[in-house]
Amino acid sequence: MAEKIGVYVCDCGSNIAQMVNCKSVVDYAATLPNVTVAREYQYMCSDPGQELIKKDIKGLGLTRVVVASCSPLMHELTFRRAVEEGGLNQFLFQMANIREQCSWISENKEMATERAKAIVGAAVKRVVFQEPLEVKKVPVNPNVLVVGGGITGIEAALQIADSGKKVYLVEKEPTIGGYMARFDKTFPTLDCAACILTPKMVNVAQHPNIELLSYSDVTGFSGYVGNFTARIRRRPRYVDEEKCNGCGLCTEKCPISVPSEFECGLGKRKAIYRPFPQAVPNVPVIDREHCLFFMKGICKVCVKFCPRGAINFDQMEEYKDLDVGTAILATGFDLFDASKVKQYGYGRLSNVITSLEFERFSHASGPTGGKILLKNGQMPASVAILHCIGSRDTNFNEYCSRVCCMYSMKIAHLAHEKTGAKVYEFYIDIRAFGKGYEEFYKRLLEEDTVFIRGKAAEVTDFAQTAAEKGKLIVVAEDTLLGIVRRIPVDLVVLSVGLVPRKDAADLARVFSISRSQDGFFLERHPKLAPVSTASDGIFIAGSCQGPKDIPDSVAQGAAAAANALSLIDRKEVALEPTVAVIDEESCSGCKICLGLCAFNAITFDESKRVSRVNDALCKGCGVCVAACPSGAIEQRNFTDDQLLAEVESVCASER
Repeated sequence: MAEKIGVYVCDCGSNIAQMVNCKSVVDYAATLPNVTVAREYQYMCSDPGQELIKKDIKGLGLTRVVVASCSPLMHELTFRRAVEEGGLNQFLFQMANIREQCSWISENKEMATERAKAIVGAAVKRVVFQEPLEVKKVPVNPNVLVVGGGITGIEAALQIADSGKKVYLVEKEPTIGGYMARFDKTFPTLDCAACILTPKMVNVAQHPNIELLSYSDVTGFSGYVGNFTARIRRRPRYVDEEKCNGCGLCTEKCPISVPSEFECGLGKRKAIYRPFPQAVPNVPVIDREHCLFFMKGICKVCVKFCPRGAINFDQMEEYKDLDVGTAILATGFDLFDASKVKQYGYGRLSNVITSLEFERFSHASGPTGGKILLKNGQMPASVAILHCIGSRDTNFNEYCSRVCCMYSMKIAHLAHEKTGAKVYEFYIDIRAFGKGYEEFYKRLLEEDTVFIRGKAAEVTDFAQTAAEKGKLIVVAEDTLLGIVRRIPVDLVVLSVGLVPRKDAADLARVFSISRSQDGFFLERHPKLAPVSTASDGIFIAGSCQGPKDIPDSVAQGAAAAANALSLIDRKEVALEPTVAVIDEESCSGCKICLGLCAFNAITFDESKRVSRVNDALCKGCGVCVAACPSGAIEQRNFTDDQLLAEVESVCASER
């Protein structure tokens, strides 16, 4: 029995119609074999457009549907749903992209129209070979894994836990809080960072639905959407969390002091320590690299003074397997290494510091008690803040780190407030894009901050005049005045940009997700699915996806939580049936497909010497299909007959 195909060409407003003669495409489609009806409509994705399809399926007895419009990424699911509601199997539908692949890339209307006809013709020929497929549904485990205990992960965990779901929050450091715990104030409101963050940290520790796994790593993650298993490695603290009451006596009595990572090396900590006073959990950790017991087998002062017997040098690594339905990655960022930009003298010149080091100097609980001091112990009379260190730079990172302009102005305000210094800001462009940000910029102008438009060429201590003697000199072109300026100052602050964490590649492999060219985790779609990934059930949020400030990070944490909750509340999830299938009679047992599958969806049956595909794990990428030397693997809805029909149609139209 001959198929009855309906073809629907969308104008997409003027996106398609301005370059493609849609009526001509419809007239052409009407002449193609098996086409029963061909129509043009301004917006096929609208309710009236979808109703047009449903009505024709029922009234004309259509057996196949082709919609020529935009990218399938935008509306394929929309039209599949319409086809199914009309009474057809949703996989008897094919979408022809005549917007991104035709209208938007064409300059000649006549050529664009001919190209559109070729694309539609290929879709019509292909859809004849498509077969009904059944969607498999699997139950969803309601537990959620959140990786990363910064402000983004904290927000996501609290949102999910407040809805009554179990959350496992994994943080690799001894405490949650992330970079925000190191900040003094937040822009543009100048709220105390600790005042905002600490209550949320305490809520995490006390929440009955959150299990906090600090000082831990995710070493394995397997399964499929709704049914994942995460393997967690818990590193030993050498302090029993159940026994310790956080009195701090062990830290007080410890004889060893080393540079503190939390203080950027500006202050000291003990070999047994809490990173900062408000740490959560409020339990110290022993640094075995500097502990005298681990180095020489002596000391044990902490054991002697601990009133609760919480010190346990026999603790070992522990591994724990967690069953979860979804996962949220909120692992944050690293700061650009300022020493890579040699001309600014970081690490070589005294009184050249990074923005985070300034934060610690400014913080009341920092190494100087909140005082901004030079190496000689004096307050600076002049400060230069250099923007875009490691960002917007073809030598390092071309992207904008988004936060640097605003936190540089915050630093300028704090420098004014705490030292009364003259402050210079060297910038490329001021990007004050957020709510209240432009007003904050104007506030800094009123505080007599000197803004010099031009990226600094170098920072030197080589004086050319008496006024420069004993100073750091910032050399920069003032692009507004068109001159090169030498500004002598006491203190230089480098506003370093945000970069992907050094373990981002390893974590991407563990979770089978992709990274963009800049190294951050890659979202499914930058506009329509900014917190989703190509791996269903795995979401990303915050600065692991790209540089962003605290408000945007919190918003993304909440968005990822909403996505996870939406999936959980369905109680079951449909798996895409367009997966690879293996003909066991044709399989030669070469195992080539096993090593190529990025999703570990293929296993090998040693008894039968054949490979098998786990439908739940397969994402239909097609790599195994292309690589199989025996031709034993085929992908549903992308069969040889379907693809060859498309190719033959396009080639015929070109002739």
